[in-house]
Amino acid sequence: MNVIILYDSVFGNTEKIAEAIAAEISEDYHVKLLKANDASAEQFTDIGLVIAGSPTRGFRATPAMNKLLPKLPKQALCGVKVAAFDTRISCEDIGSAILRRLVKFFGYAADPILKRLAKKGGEPIVSPEGFFVTGTEGPLKENEIERAKDWARNILAAL
Repeated sequence: MNVIILYDSVFGNTEKIAEAIAAEISEDYHVKLLKANDASAEQFTDIGLVIAGSPTRGFRATPAMNKLLPKLPKQALCGVKVAAFDTRISCEDIGSAILRRLVKFFGYAADPILKRLAKKGGEPIVSPEGFFVTGTEGPLKENEIERAKDWARNILAAL
C-alpha cells in the first residue's frame, strides 16, 4: 500500500513528528513524506492511507495546509484511510486564562484537518492526535517522538 504523510512545519517540530510516523509506517508500507508547500492534488492517486499534520497556528492548520486540502478534488480520497495530527501547546502550559478559554472553544488543528480529509471521501481510522511543544517555537516536549511512533503503530493496527 502507498502512504502519503502530508505535513507542514514552521519551526521543525511537526516535521520531526511526521518523520517519526513515517519511520514506523515505512517498515510495512511505501511512504512518501510530503511538505504541504511541495504537494499537489495530482500526487493523491493510488494511495491507501493519508496522514496529515500541521502545527496549530491561530487555532487552525497553517495557511499552506489550509490552501492544499480544499484543492483536492471532491471524493479524491474515496476508499482511502485517513488520520490527522498537530503540534500544540498544552492548555496547562498556556499562561493566559483568556487564551486557555479560546483554545478550549476553538480547539487545535488536527480535528479540522481530519474533517477536511473525510469531506474528500477519506475514512478516518483513528482519533486525531496532538503532540506537545514547550512553547511557540518548541522544542517538542520529552517523549513526544515516542508517542508519535506509538500513534503510528495504532494506525497500523487499525488498517
